[in-house]
Amino acid sequence: MAMSICPANAQFVLLSFEGPDRYSQAGGLGTRVTELAQALAQTGFTTHLIFIGDPHLPAVETTEDGNLHLYRWCQWISQSHPTGAYAAEWDKILDYGNSVPWFVTDRIVRPAANSGRLTVVMAEEWHTTETLARLSDSLHFNGLRQQCVLLWNANNEFGFGHINLPRLGYIATITTVSRFMKHRLWDWGLNPLVLPNGIPRRLLADVPQAPVAQLRDGMDADYLLLKMGRFDPDKRWFQAIEAAAQLKHAGHRVRFLARGGLEPHGGDVWRRAAELGLTIQDVFSDNSNVAEALTAILAAKDADVINLREFVPEDLQRVLYSAADAVLANSGYEPFGLVGLEAMACGAVVVTGTTGEDYAVQLHNALSVETDDPAELASYLQFTHTQPDVIRQIKRHAKRTSALFTWDSAIRDLLSKVEYLAEKQGFSPQSATDG
Repeated sequence: MAMSICPANAQFVLLSFEGPDRYSQAGGLGTRVTELAQALAQTGFTTHLIFIGDPHLPAVETTEDGNLHLYRWCQWISQSHPTGAYAAEWDKILDYGNSVPWFVTDRIVRPAANSGRLTVVMAEEWHTTETLARLSDSLHFNGLRQQCVLLWNANNEFGFGHINLPRLGYIATITTVSRFMKHRLWDWGLNPLVLPNGIPRRLLADVPQAPVAQLRDGMDADYLLLKMGRFDPDKRWFQAIEAAAQLKHAGHRVRFLARGGLEPHGGDVWRRAAELGLTIQDVFSDNSNVAEALTAILAAKDADVINLREFVPEDLQRVLYSAADAVLANSGYEPFGLVGLEAMACGAVVVTGTTGEDYAVQLHNALSVETDDPAELASYLQFTHTQPDVIRQIKRHAKRTSALFTWDSAIRDLLSKVEYLAEKQGFSPQSATDG
C-alpha cells in the first residue's frame, strides 16, 4: 500500500555550510536552505538544519513553534575566522565530517526510527559529500539505513573535482534545482531528480508604494537599473556595466544601483566602469531602516553607479526591485535564478540569462539575453522603454509566474519524490522499528 509522507511519519535533516545567519550567507545557497527549512517547519515537519553558524549566536536554537531546530556547527573554528562560513573551509569540512554523522545517527535518526518515522537527509553542495558518505556508513553500522532517504543536492558544479561521484551516487539520490542543471550533470555521468527552488509566499504581498515612488522620483532617471549578486564573471557584470555606459553615451540619464560582494572580480568591474566614463559613488548606510537607506541612496543620485556597500535586507530589496526599470539578473551561467524570481514577485521587469531560469519567457514575463554582448542588453532595455504596454504585460505576468514557484509548490514536489524513493527502498512506517 502506498504511504503518504507527512509530519506524523517523517522528519527532515538539512546539511549545509550556509544558513540563516548573516555570517553563513555567501550567495543563493544560504537563501535556499534558510527558506526551505522554514517552509518545511511551517508545513509541520520537524526540521533540523546543521550549518556553519555565527560563533556569537547560540549553538542550538529552536524556532517555528518548536518545529525548526538550528545547529550552529564549527563555532570553535569560526571564532578565529570572523569573515564567514567559508573562512578556513577545509578545517570546517574536516570537523563537520568528523562530528555530524554520529550526531545525526544517535540524536536525530535513532529516536525517529524507534517511533516508526522516516528521516529525510538533504545535503547541499560539495562541502557536505564526505559527511553524507560517513553518515551512510554510520546508519548502516547501526541498522538504521532503511529508515532514511539520503539526498544530495547540486546547486551548481562548484567543487565537483573534490567529489567521489561513483560513491556519492551509490549512497544517495542526486538532486538538482533545474532542468538546465540536470542536463549539465549528465556530462558528469549523473541523472539527478529535479527539485526546484521556491520563494516564500510572503514575497507575493504588494510592495509599499510610497518608498518606491520616493526612490523613482528622487532619482529622476531615464533608466534606473539594479543589479545584485556576487562579483563573479558568470554574473555578467561587465555586460551590465557596459550596457549602462552605452545608454549614457546615447544621451540617456542612467542610474545603476549595484550590490556585489567581496570577491576580487569587483575590482575589475569598477575599473571597467571608470574606463567607460561612468562615475561611481559608494554608499554606506544602516539598511535595516528603509527610509534612512533611501535617503543615503538619493544623496548619491548624481553618480552614474551607486555602489551599495552594506547588506541589503528583504524590505529594502523589495523596494529596489519594484522601483527599478530593470533588475539585471543577466547571468551567463545560472543554475536556477532566485534573485530573478524574487524580483518578479514584486512585479519587476527582470532581465535573465537563458540557462537555469526555467520560469522566464522572453517578452512575456521577463527579458532574456542570450549572449554576453552589452548591445543586446541595451537594445532590449531601449525597446521596452518605448513600449509601455509591453512593460505592463511583463510586470503582470511576472507576478503571476512567481506565484507558481512558491515553497508550497516546491515542497509538494519534494514530498512526492521522497515518497517514491521511500517506497523504492522498502520503507513503511510500520516497518521502521524492524531495523
